[in-house]
Parts: sequence; C-alpha cells; structure tokens
Amino acid sequence: MGFDVPLWRAIAVFRAASLVYSAVLAVQHHEALSRPWLAWCVLVLMVVWTVVTTRAYARPRLRTWRLLTVDLAVSFACLFATAPAATAFYLTQAPPLSGYWFAGASLAASVIWGRRGAAAVALSYGVADTALRAVMDAAVTAATARGVVLLLLTGLAVGSMARVAERAEKRFAHAVALEARIREREQLARSVHDSVLQVLTLVSRRGAEAGGEAAELGRMAGEQEVRLRSLFADGPVDDEDTRSAPAAPEPGASHPPGAADTGDAGTVDLRDLIRRHESVRVTVAAPATPVALPAHAARELAAAVAAALDNVARHCPPDTPAWVLVEDEDDAVTVSVRDEGPGFPSGRLEEARRGGRLGVAQSVVGRLRDLGGSAQVVSEPDEGTEVELRLPREGARGGA
Repeated sequence: MGFDVPLWRAIAVFRAASLVYSAVLAVQHHEALSRPWLAWCVLVLMVVWTVVTTRAYARPRLRTWRLLTVDLAVSFACLFATAPAATAFYLTQAPPLSGYWFAGASLAASVIWGRRGAAAVALSYGVADTALRAVMDAAVTAATARGVVLLLLTGLAVGSMARVAERAEKRFAHAVALEARIREREQLARSVHDSVLQVLTLVSRRGAEAGGEAAELGRMAGEQEVRLRSLFADGPVDDEDTRSAPAAPEPGASHPPGAADTGDAGTVDLRDLIRRHESVRVTVAAPATPVALPAHAARELAAAVAAALDNVARHCPPDTPAWVLVEDEDDAVTVSVRDEGPGFPSGRLEEARRGGRLGVAQSVVGRLRDLGGSAQVVSEPDEGTEVELRLPREGARGGA
C-alpha cells in the first residue's frame, strides 16, 4: 500500500460529504431553481461520478492524467449547468451546484499534478465561477474570491503532502532493498566463515608448520583468507591479524547441517542436533521431552551453538571443558554454551568484527537476530565465557 493511499481515502470522503451538502443546499433553496428537474439531474450525475472516481482513484494504475482530465471536465460541466438550472438569486444564497463538490477534483489534481497543477485548477475555477456569474447577471462577491483562495491554499497543502509521501515511499523502498542486501550479505558471510575461512586458516597454519613448498601454499591460503575477510568487514584487514588468528578446527569436525538448508518443512527436535556436539570435553544437558522447533530455526540455532563451540576449540587451551544447556520454556527456547577458557576483555568482540573475524558477529549473533531471537556473550579475563542464545517460540522465523 502506497503512502498516498490515506490522501485518496480522505479525498473520497470529502467528495461524499460535499455531495451531501450540495444536495442540502439545493433543497434549502429549491424556490430559487428555474428548472429543478435539471438541478436534480446534475446532482444525480455528481452521485454517479463520485462513485466512479472513488473506485477509479483507489487503483494506482488508473490514477493518470487521462482520468483526472475527465474528472475536471465533469466538474466544470456540473458547474456551468447551474446557469440553465438556477436563477441569479440562487448564486446570492449559495455557491454553484457543484461549488463545494468541485474541490474533490481540485484535490485529485494536487496529488497527481502537484502544487502547480493545484494552483492552475484553483485559478481556472475562479475564472469559470466569474464567467458563470457574468452569464447569469449575478454579482461577484467577496465570497467568490475567498472560495478561490481557500481552494488554492488547500490544493497547495495537499500537493506538498503528496510530494512528501512520494519521497517517503521511495526512501522506504530503498531502505527495504538495502536491508535485504545487508541480510543476504550477512548470510553469505556466515556460510563463508563456517566453511571456507576455517579451511583457509587451517591450511595457512599447517603450511607454515610444515615449511618448504607447503609454506608457500600456506602463505597463499592466508592471503586469500585476508581478501575474503575484507569483503565482509567494515574496514581494511591487515595480514598480521589473520596470521595471528587461532587455527580452525580440523576438517570433518562435528557440525549440524548447513545453514543454507532452508527448504525442509515441519519441525525438528533441537536435542538431536545439539547432542551431535557431545564429546569428551563437551557436555550437553537437555530436557527429557522433545524440544520441537521449525526445521530451519532449529538448524540455525544448532549452527550458532556449533560456532560458539568452534570458538572454544580455537581460542581456548586444548581439552578445555565446555557445557551446553538446553532449556525449553513456555515462550522461548534458551541454549547456553559455557566454557572454562581464559575469557577475554570487554571490547574484544567489536575489535574482532572490525578486523573481519565474523565468528561471533555473524555466525552466532547474526543467526539469532535473523531468527527473531537474541544472543548475549558474557566473558571476563580468566573467568571463561558464556554465550546465551534465546529464541522466542512466538514469531520465530522458521523460513529462510
């Protein structure tokens, strides 16, 4: 729905209200009508045209200069029909038959043609009203001028509002498209981090340890890793940042199905996905009853847990124990990953994100954000790290 829809609805309401008022004036000054039957025919035409324009302007594809031209032609025709239908005395008691109703076409012109169009229509109405009074030998009063001024000011105001709404709609569409591109980039970054970057880090490290020709291969792998990280980082990445990064886990380490697998329907028991990470150093505690989640949400949550455990393997000493606790609450599912590693000071995650290391920013926090949940990382030096992943059941995004 466009931002200008409320304007068109307001114009439709105004047309109906002004039509009722025009009928009331015709009844009130019935004795001043020279041909009452013709006046009522004009009012019937105004009723029919009000219905037609209300439906036509409600469809964006019909809001063209052609419809507006016909609208103005009908409005001016009803205006000039006052001459054969009423006496000159009528114009001293009330405006022309379509006087107030005419403003509906003027407002439509202000939305479609803008402020210049609104000014042109208002001035044209003033000329037409003056010509009508001259033909009917009716005096041009101050009320005639005030009507033109009010029509002009109203048209200019509505025209400005229409242009503001048009610009706001374009900016909103641009923001939506930008958000979609950013989300797509983040999803790609997570996929790359979970696979390519970890392998390149491992090759770089093992090549440096092996020496010889393998060292050259490791150096090339490190350069490619830096380039990939720079694509997803906010700023440039130094080679030293990558060379000093801890190694990725061995290929073939336990991972849940890929995050890109979003086509599955139905629900999945989260416990089955989390327990795949249980090992000598990883303890998993889960409820005795199934923890059912939409398939995609369960796999993304399990992938976030895997990324958190990967960080334990990469940044903590060997054989550092870790615990995974799954809590199934009425309104949400919470998974906590706790380790007894060295921890890290505050600000380290933001520094890592700027350096292109996306393990927490994308693979953990980003996944939960896209699912409609939240991720909280708490750590202090020498006190270990705890990652709490919370996914509300209501509103959890189960689709890709």
